[in-house]
Amino acid sequence: MRAPDFWSEPDYSARIATALLSPLGWFYGASVAWKRDHAVPFRPRAKTICVGNLTAGGSGKTPIAAAIADALLQRNLRPIFLSRGYGGKLAGPVLVDPALHSAADTGDEPLLLAATAPAIVARDRRAGASLADTQQAEIIVMDDGHQNFQLAKDLSFVVVDAETGFGNGKILPAGPLRESIAQGLTRADAIVLVGDGDPALPGWSGPVLRARLTPKEVPSFAGQRIVAFAGIGRPEKFFESLRMLSADLVATERFDDHHAYSAAEIARLRSKARGVGARLVTTEKDFVRLMPAEREEIGVLWIRAAFEDEAALGRLLDRAAPRTLAPAT
Repeated sequence: MRAPDFWSEPDYSARIATALLSPLGWFYGASVAWKRDHAVPFRPRAKTICVGNLTAGGSGKTPIAAAIADALLQRNLRPIFLSRGYGGKLAGPVLVDPALHSAADTGDEPLLLAATAPAIVARDRRAGASLADTQQAEIIVMDDGHQNFQLAKDLSFVVVDAETGFGNGKILPAGPLRESIAQGLTRADAIVLVGDGDPALPGWSGPVLRARLTPKEVPSFAGQRIVAFAGIGRPEKFFESLRMLSADLVATERFDDHHAYSAAEIARLRSKARGVGARLVTTEKDFVRLMPAEREEIGVLWIRAAFEDEAALGRLLDRAAPRTLAPAT
């Protein structure tokens, strides 16, 4: 879905829409609390680190999950990702094979994560964790599971977009929140702020880490005329990244998050770029959703998350992945 304007624009019509939808938001938040209070979490053999958020999309949790798995690999541990596979048709549990599966099968995020460590897609997280145990995983990195209570969690990170924070502070559909800020933060062990900004974190006194999304390698976009398209939570972040790389952004196109592109849409975008003498560029999440033949001559901005204080991250990981664990063989 694309975030509605009234989530961020404090005008009169936005206030009316928020007021009308707020009662539904109360029920949505209450449903999360009910699931929390009635859950009987499954405890797999592997420790579980959850990387989630409190808002609907756009916070950067998937690259943060990849960075955490990379830190675990540096500890000689065997991490495995566990994802619901949003947007994919496979219910799982299934071990992602990038040579076999497409984004239509698994969703885009598991394919990106599988480039760092093995990834499992499972709507039923218990079944996914059981499969992870059969793979001799030592640490499960649960991507987007803060409001899922099927697994016992050893460490929970809440990822927050430092620029937008929690939006208007209202719960879906009145705002971007999946539950109240206070309710969600009580289950967090640490907050990860992604990007610039200092959003309010009411009632929070725990660790706050900062991370930035940077290109994996410096692309040759400087001075190039570019038509950029993106179907992610916040396309504006991608467009601004291209401008910061000195690209000449002549046109942009926004699509819904996790949008499945048709051949006709890609053909139209190619035609638009040719018409203005520009190169077509997209995000890594959009790129993996394209068919292999559609990817030809489309530029992509590959990104990674970098923690500003790796030692602070290490101290948190010690809770679930202490350095005294035997090295992987």
